[in-house]
Amino acid sequence: MNANLLQTPHSGYHWDGSSSRFFEGWYYRVTLPDWGQTFGFMYSIEDPISGQPHSGGSAQVLGSEDGYLCRTFPDVEQFWASPSSLALGHWGKTDLAMPAKYLDPLTFDNHIQQGYQATATWNQGKISDPATGEYCNWRYQIEPIYGWASNNAPQQSTAGWLSSFQIFEPGWQILMAHGWATGWIEWNGQRYEFTNAPAYGEKNWGRSFPQKWFWLNCNSFDNEPDLALTAGGGRRGVLWWMESAALIGIHHQGKFYEFVPWNSEVRWQIQPWGSWKMQAHNADYEVELTSTTNRPGTPLRAPTEQGLIFICRDTMHGQLTLELRERQGGTAKTILKAHSSLCGLEVGGEPWDQAWIGEAKLPWIS
Repeated sequence: MNANLLQTPHSGYHWDGSSSRFFEGWYYRVTLPDWGQTFGFMYSIEDPISGQPHSGGSAQVLGSEDGYLCRTFPDVEQFWASPSSLALGHWGKTDLAMPAKYLDPLTFDNHIQQGYQATATWNQGKISDPATGEYCNWRYQIEPIYGWASNNAPQQSTAGWLSSFQIFEPGWQILMAHGWATGWIEWNGQRYEFTNAPAYGEKNWGRSFPQKWFWLNCNSFDNEPDLALTAGGGRRGVLWWMESAALIGIHHQGKFYEFVPWNSEVRWQIQPWGSWKMQAHNADYEVELTSTTNRPGTPLRAPTEQGLIFICRDTMHGQLTLELRERQGGTAKTILKAHSSLCGLEVGGEPWDQAWIGEAKLPWIS
């Protein structure tokens, strides 16, 4: 499908040029079922006006076996992003004396020693750690399959139409719930070449930061190539107060099943680490998610009031069972049951000293 038809709201860069605290972050992911591995690429920019205590950008990679690599780019003048579409990049070390912009892939390879560039259909970059010599290079095309809506339907804001206003902080948008990636990734000497590997993309932005959150994401299921799940929740700012919100979104065979507080009751039971459980129902459907991991997880950095710091933990090796049921009168019939051993799992913020059990719904949801 044409990538332009799948462009979601909020695909463009949100900074308005003000000097108030601001961050924007982008997440690209490729899952490689043949190797049982996943690579997540996380790009961020903070206080782009420059000269602020936390001004700067970064590229992080969660790589093979949950390995980790990070490179910061202090010069915000070398960052660029489109306000009208998904397109961004940041140059670190380069011999080019020109304003940062999108480059043809070969020029990027020849002249950018550290940095990245990414669009709705492309992701390319290279970073290394000078202290350890560890590195990652990547270059792949993306064919979007699902944005955040059913096939042939208008693309939706992940947090609803109100997210177009500065009400929720931070904003969150699924850019591509599912797509196919073709290209290569080189991780510390191991080269992975792939064709039509499951790909995913999302972003967040704002002037304040979530207190606490959790996340589940998978589009590589056993025997279900046309299935994608994104679920998560957190405590976020709404005008002058905080609220707990959560959602579950499923794309399957062209249809989007959306469970959000304004049309469903969403419940969750998230342990500090190791177990993520969610349930949701609305008038027509109900869903249950159960995911676990025995991996220790990898600490990742995220933008906060104190700058880019280690404040979340991820693994890409979660065991996930998803069951979707259709409600008919007083009964519910299972219409989809799927499993994966390559589910992305995250907890972030604080405190996580005990299980987080909660629910989100509006008063008219029963």
